[in-house]
Amino acid sequence: MNTLKPLAPGIWTVDGPSVSLDAPFGLGVRFPTRMTVVQLSNGGLWCHSPTAPEAGLFAALDQLGPVEHLVSPNKLHYTHIAAWKRRYPHAVAWASPGVRERAAKQGAEIAFDADLHDDPPTAWAEDLDQLRFRGSSVMEEFVFFHCASRTLILADLIENFEVAKLPMLLRWIGRLGGVLDPDGKTPLDWRVTFYRADARFCLARMLAWRPQQIVLAHGRCYSQNAEAELRRAFRWLNWGRVF
Repeated sequence: MNTLKPLAPGIWTVDGPSVSLDAPFGLGVRFPTRMTVVQLSNGGLWCHSPTAPEAGLFAALDQLGPVEHLVSPNKLHYTHIAAWKRRYPHAVAWASPGVRERAAKQGAEIAFDADLHDDPPTAWAEDLDQLRFRGSSVMEEFVFFHCASRTLILADLIENFEVAKLPMLLRWIGRLGGVLDPDGKTPLDWRVTFYRADARFCLARMLAWRPQQIVLAHGRCYSQNAEAELRRAFRWLNWGRVF
């Protein structure tokens, strides 16, 4: 936990502590989190969905280079950006659609500096491509592709929890939501909100990147067969139902 784990030259993951989220029927659950760090061509660091702040992690990052970008990929992944911004005041905090409203509703004190758009900003266009995964009436997510390592970086579009690492309650919820390893996918409550045509178009864009591995914010990542895993995880887009 809180340790940089190299995936390929210039890209690392960090497993963070569990976070709480409200579950159906008023139940609160805790589940694991993961951030992704990319070293850009200019030496600066790009941090996707920052995990809880920790002194040892900050020290390790400072040895790599300056933290320049703090990215909220969707409106649920913002919790620790304010703390990271205090540690790295010159870093740009990037907002996803709806995250400002969500943070305000939750009483979170956070100020974003810029908004993510369909095309990558100049700051990281040389290293990362991106896509606004559209089609949902409740939440959209920005997905990213690290070109050098051919790594697809996701937050919640695929969740793939390992059963043995979950408490009993979360196993039941995960099975209901269809997000248990080895058949992880978009959670059921989010799946039902998608307009399929828009989502299929976005999936085609992701497949066109020809990713070789997929990093997830929650659960086991896919270190191989990435294209096949994408097709499997999003097979519900081609069915008449969401299961």
